[in-house]
Amino acid sequence: MKFDLKSLGLALAGAALVAAAPALAQEAAAAAPAPAPVPNKGDTAFMMVATVLVLLMILPGLQLFYGGLTRSKNMLSTMTQIGAATCFAMLIWVVYGYSMAFGPDASDGLKPYVSSFDKLFLAGITPDSTAATFTDGVVIPEYVFVAFQMTFAAITVSLVLGSVVERIKFSAVMVFTLVWLTLVYFPIAHMVWAAGGLFFEMGALDFAGGTVVHINAGVSALVAALILGKRIGYQKDSMAPHSLTLTLVGTGLLWVGWFGFNAGSALEANGSAGLAMINTFVATAAAALAWMITERAFGHKPSSLGLASGIIAGLVAVTPAAGNSGPFGAICLGIVAAVVCYVFVAVVKPKLGYDDSLDAFGIHGVGGIVGAIGTGIVYAPSLGGPGGADFDMGAQLGTQFAAVGFTIGWAALGTVVAIYFAKLITGLRVSPEVEREGLDLGEHGERAYNN
Repeated sequence: MKFDLKSLGLALAGAALVAAAPALAQEAAAAAPAPAPVPNKGDTAFMMVATVLVLLMILPGLQLFYGGLTRSKNMLSTMTQIGAATCFAMLIWVVYGYSMAFGPDASDGLKPYVSSFDKLFLAGITPDSTAATFTDGVVIPEYVFVAFQMTFAAITVSLVLGSVVERIKFSAVMVFTLVWLTLVYFPIAHMVWAAGGLFFEMGALDFAGGTVVHINAGVSALVAALILGKRIGYQKDSMAPHSLTLTLVGTGLLWVGWFGFNAGSALEANGSAGLAMINTFVATAAAALAWMITERAFGHKPSSLGLASGIIAGLVAVTPAAGNSGPFGAICLGIVAAVVCYVFVAVVKPKLGYDDSLDAFGIHGVGGIVGAIGTGIVYAPSLGGPGGADFDMGAQLGTQFAAVGFTIGWAALGTVVAIYFAKLITGLRVSPEVEREGLDLGEHGERAYNN
């Protein structure tokens, strides 16, 4: 057989190429961009349901809860103010609110406080756009994230109205909604929840809105009530709720909807959402019973209003801790919040004499403060929380106090501007004649009840 050098060279070259193929393939794969993550249909469906549940909290949940607590002559006006403010908030959110809170980064000086306006009217968002979750590589459709956060903005401004019903003009509510969302809600939402936000970068714990929703709304409610003044006959005439039945129905709807609020804030259908769900059950149950026991301890009968108030206090307190606490910590948080909120509603408010009509500050503001600060405690793994082995409770509490204090100051200042602007434009308060007659007839020409 003749030795063929040419054939041997070709064979060796082919063998070398075969041996090098895996390495070349790996290099090519490394050089190629990673495929974009695709939303999981289960997570997407979960978030769409959570979004609708938050809407249920407002319409009809909050409408019935607040409406039942008013006098019958103001039932429809209370429900109409909440409904109209919700609708207006949704439109404002789409026009520029989402861009302000979660849009592209603003300039370095503004970045900690607000986003840019590059997504006005949701510019650049398509059905294929995605929003990040808390898990690397897991996303949801951006439109779903936009809608979910939109319902948070709507319920927060609606909560504020609980302190000023029965005497504020409908037109003033609409002006206030526009200015307050712009100056107060959107910046606070960015600071706490958006990457690059002041308190997000500091590591403040606020799973579903202790600062963003409840402290924000509660403090604003107190400031608005103080500026607006007391209702005619306050602490002289009877202003008892006209329908605790409707209030209890609204309470139930709020509790059901709150699962979208809390569990949905995990942004995925996962264990964190499950933790938020069980905590929303047990903290609320503990707070409801603790409120009624506290009523009894203060010499009163355990009441249906106490049951409803305790449920809301528990829901408020567990909101920032929903995914940041174990069930035992959530129960403790609910009990503490119920007792503290009861004292503010039943003791502090009557002594100070301010007219927070439906206790928006006493429950949402105070409960939100208890929950936000308490989250820095129950996050500890020693108490069953999800914090790591290196969790520093002292440092975390410092961050929580800073976020709470800043939110109180920002909300108070922004509300002063919003209320006085509404007063300049609309006059703010209805006439004494309309207030005595009732806002249902005086503002809307309707009656809730015909008999």
